[in-house]
Amino acid sequence: MKLPLRSAHQSSIKLLQITDTHLFASSKDSLLSVNTGRSFQAVIDAVAQEGFDFDAIISTGDISQDHTEGSYQKFVSGIAKLKQPCFWLPGNHDEKTAMDAIFPNSQIFQHNHVLLGEHWQMILLDSQVVGVPHGRLELDQLELLEQKLAQHTNKHSLVLLHHHSISAQSAWLDQHILKNHDEFWRILARFPAVKAVVCGHIHQTLDKMVNEVRVLATPSTCVQFKPVSDDFALDTVPPGWRELELHADGSITTQVKRLQSGQFLPDFDASGY
Repeated sequence: MKLPLRSAHQSSIKLLQITDTHLFASSKDSLLSVNTGRSFQAVIDAVAQEGFDFDAIISTGDISQDHTEGSYQKFVSGIAKLKQPCFWLPGNHDEKTAMDAIFPNSQIFQHNHVLLGEHWQMILLDSQVVGVPHGRLELDQLELLEQKLAQHTNKHSLVLLHHHSISAQSAWLDQHILKNHDEFWRILARFPAVKAVVCGHIHQTLDKMVNEVRVLATPSTCVQFKPVSDDFALDTVPPGWRELELHADGSITTQVKRLQSGQFLPDFDASGY
């Protein structure tokens, strides 16, 4: 697929990352005392109010918490006011049959490869292992990655997946890392056009350089995990999102934005979820 741009003459691509919404079909249900539907809507409203002029939304998994068609429909209804196309992929909490059930939809796409203007491509990978929280890229996903990187060596590449592929420096989260991350990184090492890997899953900000590739993770629109914590722990920072601008020279400008402090605080006595 080729993404329609805001202007035929623009030199950069702007993306909005929304991740780990953990939605329920019911408007009353909560995750760790946070009403995920309300926090998601608050993020959408904040983005709309800010007026960020983006080309597409990227949603990097854990869209649903209860695996229902209703939860995915809530996501679809929520992003409708943002109008731009959305590309989503599954996380460990997602139910792919329920995700598929909301199609056809004029705003949501499940393409695994998108051409972003003249200078960029985006590869979306499925790292879900059904029934467990950790990730793995099966052979077909590794082959897809290698094929698209080899096919478009003249384009800067953005790789998306749900699970983190480097350590989050939190023992409990790193149990649920992408298990075959070494294979993943061996492929990336052969293609210098790869500029960034973007994920969700860890409910916190991450921005590191690994072998000249920028690795980015983004806060959840609901509950936040406390960074550098060996045991399960929740953070006091509010829900957030990430804005990215992909420039023609392969550089990336990005920032994480959040709701105002004190909003949607979780149950800090929780020992897990």
